[in-house]
This record gives sequence, structure tokens and C-alpha cells, in this order.
Amino acid sequence: MKREENLKQLANSSKIWDIAVIGGGSSGLGVALDAISRGLSVILLEKSDFAKGTSSRSTKLVHGGVRYLAQGDVGLVFEALKERGKLLQNAPHLTQNQPFIIPIFSWFDRVQYSVGLKIYDWMAGKLRLGKSRFISREETIKRLPAVKQKGLKGGVVYHDGQFDDARLALSIAMTADDAGACILNYTAVKGLVKDENGKVTGLKIRDELDRKNYTLKAKMVVNATGVFADKILQMDKPGSAKMIQPSQGIHLVMDLDFLGGKDALMIPKTKDGRVLFAVPWQGKLVVGTTDTLRKKAKLEPEAMQKEIDFVLETAAGYLTKAPTRADVKAVFAGLRPLARPKEEGAKTKEISRSHKVILSESKLVTLTGGKWTTFRKMGEDTVNYFQQIAEEHLAPSASLDMKLHGHTTKIPTGHWAGYGSDAKAIQNLAKSQAELAEKIHPDFPNLMAEVVWAVENEMAVKVEDVLSRRIRMLILDAKAAMDSAEKIARIMAEQLKKDEQWIQQELEDFRKVAEKYLIKG
Repeated sequence: MKREENLKQLANSSKIWDIAVIGGGSSGLGVALDAISRGLSVILLEKSDFAKGTSSRSTKLVHGGVRYLAQGDVGLVFEALKERGKLLQNAPHLTQNQPFIIPIFSWFDRVQYSVGLKIYDWMAGKLRLGKSRFISREETIKRLPAVKQKGLKGGVVYHDGQFDDARLALSIAMTADDAGACILNYTAVKGLVKDENGKVTGLKIRDELDRKNYTLKAKMVVNATGVFADKILQMDKPGSAKMIQPSQGIHLVMDLDFLGGKDALMIPKTKDGRVLFAVPWQGKLVVGTTDTLRKKAKLEPEAMQKEIDFVLETAAGYLTKAPTRADVKAVFAGLRPLARPKEEGAKTKEISRSHKVILSESKLVTLTGGKWTTFRKMGEDTVNYFQQIAEEHLAPSASLDMKLHGHTTKIPTGHWAGYGSDAKAIQNLAKSQAELAEKIHPDFPNLMAEVVWAVENEMAVKVEDVLSRRIRMLILDAKAAMDSAEKIARIMAEQLKKDEQWIQQELEDFRKVAEKYLIKG
């Protein structure tokens, strides 16, 4: 996936694309993937980097949503369980089966969760990942050595999926690119182009790196910008009522020994009525999440002190060793693009996570809401509008069974798994030069060859692209990422033919971002 080659396609201003997608997170990538599966010509434009926003800041779960079942959102759970099963088949290198344990402290809870999770199993049908069952107090303690034992009566085990969100986004982008889509990061939409009838017929865009401007034509334009959807809607119709209510979720990352074992912990009811997860992920423990309304959408949201305290306090109620602020290696925050409730004061945990596709008078198509697990179905439902807008025949969707870039039946071991079929090429690159075989950081398995690969093949152009999303060091250990930044910047400068001034600017930019992932005090 080469940025320079894709940029050349913008020079042909007479080309009319079938679909132009604004936004390179899970929603936009789902649209691009489905469109390319139907033989449509597609261009996708992302203002910063792929999955820079919410799509790289999830709980790392591919799940049906146990809590949505409790809320009675059966349709969403059915849909998500089907998508979960297919995603594990289409991207086995980036997804895995993760057992969860709900600790049981009363016999009523045993009955309640056992029955609920049997229904969850049944709803998954043939795509089920494993049977849920009650386990004894002894087995619960054996599998979750650090769980609080006072009053513990046992646990209920169930199965869901786990994934690397940023690398899955990249894999989808590369799959679409491999199939002929034009995929671009650091390309901002500056305006909509309309015909004499007020119908959207194209976009004015700017390359954020070299500041060149382009205009493109498209039969259908999709606004898939997540929490920033209102900005594009304002471009379309100034003064439009706001549709999006940003809701912030944070996660704390700490050492795995706070939980022990390979199973994840699910706390089904916190004091604010949400669920809390403690999930082993890439050698660390990810604990979250919160649900806090925020007034403004930000590209780099920050965790609030009260959110950090809430997660630490809730986790302490279930673990033998209470984690403190000093134990947190990184904290990251993401913003969910919830549909703005009609009634003031509606609780965000009660707002449906189902997606919506909205058609404006100008024929601009906006995709809002949804969740990572259903990204493909969201894309399919959006592309279905093409027939109505372009008044052309539309082939049936073929994205449900599309194998994603890197798919292999022989999953590499260790951290190489995330590269799938590309792992061998990166390992060979590491053997070609001693410098590329060096570790990026002594506490992480990643090699310098992965940086070169990210620049050459994965459209990484900034230090943050590498340390946050190509490898996940920033959200696993923010200090380790800061310590590695200069090493990364220097090898990237060689690849991108940049000077010392570029290196220093990148280091300053990365420091500002990385400090937001550290807990103060």
C-alpha cells in the first residue's frame, strides 16, 4: 500500500469514482471493503492516519455484546454474533477466541448469568466460539489467581472474540487497496462539490503533507467520520442540528499479574450500571471502560481524573491486589459516536449501539453509530444506497466471506501473528541488515525491520503512526514508547528522505501526544 502511487490517481481530475468515502476508521473502511467487493471504484480519504480516533482505542473485543442482550437489543446481538464469527474466520491472524469469567458471589447471580449466557451461545449458532458453563470456586481461583476470594461461590465462563483494532483497520485498508481501491491517509476533505440542483457530486481535498489541493468527482459520497460526522454535515448544510453525542470511554493498561492467568474478567454491574472488563492483551492487562458524555469531539481525547479513579476503584473491588495510579503503564481514551438522544438527560449506556444510515437532501450519505464488530455490515448497509443515488445496477455484497490482508492458515507465533502472511517478509528484512534485527525497546519483541516495513508497505509517515498503530507500544507502555521515539524517527527519516529538522519536529509532536497517555501524579 503505497501513498505516493495512490496520490497519483488524484491527478486525473476527469475520473468519476463510484464511491468516495470520508473517514478511515472502522466505519469508512467497512464501506470501502464492501464497495470494492461489489466491483465499484472506491476512494477513501482519511484526514490523519487510519484508525487514529476511536477505532484504535477500543476494549479490543469482537463481541456480540452481553450487556446489549441484557438491555433487550436482540437484533443487534444477533447481527454482531454473526459478524464476530465471520471476522474470526476472515482475519485469524488478528483475532482470537478469548474466554471470560464472571465471578459469582450469590446463587441468584449464578442462575441469572448462566441462563443469559446460554441464550448468548444459542444466538451465535454454528459460529459459537465455545460453550458457557458454571465453574466451581476452586476452578475460578485457579484460572483467575488474583480474583478476590471473600464470598466467591464460583464463576461463569463464556467466550467472545479479541482483536488488534488498529492493525485490523490497516488490514482492511490493505485488502481494499489490494483489490484496486485508492486508499489515502493524511488527506483532508475541505469542501463538498455540488451540481446546479444541489446534489453532492465530488469533494475538494488537500494533501496534509505537501499541502497540494485536488478536486475529485464521485457518484456517491459517504460521510463516515464517526464523532466528527457533524462537521461534514455542516459543510453540506450550515446550521444543521447536531446529530452526534460523543461519549468517552477510557482504558487503563497495567501488568498482567494484577489478574493472572489467560482468562479475562468481566464485571457485569458497576456502580454506574455499566460492565467493566479486565482483558489480557499483548502481554498486558487492559481494564475499562467508562461512559462519560463530552461536549466536543477531539482527535486526541484525554482521560479525566474521575474516570481513572472509577476504573481503579471498581477493579480494586474484585482483585486481591488493588492497582494504583503508579501501576498504570498507559491510559487511553476514545469517543463513541452515539446518536444524540431526543430527550435531555438520557443515559448513554441506554442509547442503542445500532448504526444508522442517513440520506441528506443533497444525496450525501452519512453512516453513524455502530460498533467495531459490525463494521462490515455497516458498510454493506451504506453501499446499498448506491443503486438509489447513482440509479445504476448494484451487484450483491460479497464482503462477508472476504479474507483480509495477511490471512493465513499457518499463524506465525508470538507478536508476528498480527502480520499473518507478511511476517516472513519482515523477518527476512531483519536478516538483511544487523541494524534491522535490533529490538526497538528491550521490553518489547518488535524489531527495527517492522518500522521499515510500516513505512514501505503500510503508509506510516509519522512516528506516532508506527508507535501507536503499526506496533502498539504507545498504548501498552507510554514511557517505553517515548524512550523509543528517537530511534524510530531516525530510521524513518532515512526511509522518507527527511532532514534533522523533520526528526526534531516529529519528536516534539510525538512527545505532546504521548504525554496524554501517562497518568499524572
